[in-house]
Amino acid sequence: MSNNQSSGQSTGILPAHQIAGLADAGQIRPTEYFAEDQVQPASLDLRLGPVAYRVRASFLPGPDATVAERLETLKLHKIDLTSGALLEPGRSGGVYIVPLMEGLALPGDIAAATNPKSSTGRLDVFTRVITDFAREFDTIPAGYAGRLYLEISPRTFPIIVRAGSRLSQIRFRRGNARLDDAALEAVHAMSPLVDEGLRLADGVMLSIDLAQDGVVGYRAKRHTGLVDVDRRDAYDVLDFWDPLTIHGRKELVLDPDQFYILVSNEAVHVPPDYAAEMVPYDPLVGEFRVHYAGFFDPGFGHSESGGAGSRAVLEVRSHEVPFILEHGQSVGRLVYERMLERPRVLYGQDIGSHYQAQGLKLSKHFRSV
Repeated sequence: MSNNQSSGQSTGILPAHQIAGLADAGQIRPTEYFAEDQVQPASLDLRLGPVAYRVRASFLPGPDATVAERLETLKLHKIDLTSGALLEPGRSGGVYIVPLMEGLALPGDIAAATNPKSSTGRLDVFTRVITDFAREFDTIPAGYAGRLYLEISPRTFPIIVRAGSRLSQIRFRRGNARLDDAALEAVHAMSPLVDEGLRLADGVMLSIDLAQDGVVGYRAKRHTGLVDVDRRDAYDVLDFWDPLTIHGRKELVLDPDQFYILVSNEAVHVPPDYAAEMVPYDPLVGEFRVHYAGFFDPGFGHSESGGAGSRAVLEVRSHEVPFILEHGQSVGRLVYERMLERPRVLYGQDIGSHYQAQGLKLSKHFRSV
């Protein structure tokens, strides 16, 4: 680690202690005190407020309206979340908007971005954060002051949520600290970012693993029971998922509009002075979408915090036609950013991180198989 990294950067991702500092300064404004484990090494979990609104369609408020103003014209009905409520997928359900417990009054040099939590993505629950006057989702400009709202659209399983449930997370940054390919190569030479050969294309390329013995992935069943998003180790895998095995050629045919959990061929490492994110689907890789729950905290895959061999779990859905995935096919890429300072606690077993040292792994709601 360089002297500059040990003393902090002028640009980069805010670590947990600086996120707590934003709250102490009134720049994060929760309606209730943070939960004990809400602040992660490089992100903050966002909590649902006590009400949800089912709306006719997804929307962005645009530069001339608040989210509340748009809700007045688009809401179908109001749902009480204080004791829990069912959100349904598909045509019988739809799109729900929930005001979050966390609001912001950011300083002029701090911006933010949001992403689904890992467990949310692995349930095929589509979420994105909306701000007042927004032209795009999941992007919060420097200096933003106002409420945050979460759009929720379950795609496969009916889910139970309640006030305080955490489906999304927010990451704060000062300036642009993204590493280009030359910088990634230099970091990899000191602390390998993947265990296989490093392949760079505006980020670290990842491929699919279909060569492992036994189960190579899971396909979600249709017409299942519900999943309570706040329950861990509560559901039998086979009630919700079909395990997938491969015989002969190492390939998998993706059926249209089916949801799959697969795993990367590469073990991923996020060094302590960096954070990473899966970038959105690249249309050049094929007729499918990898729906990433995108944040990887400092210390993910780090051997000193129990993460050696950690893989990236991939949430995959085909488009309108069947598509063949082959072992080793490129499916996505990781981009890395510098931290403003090294977090005092890294992602890992010491803070109960659920996906450290993971291989192919379903969300925390399902009992281990």
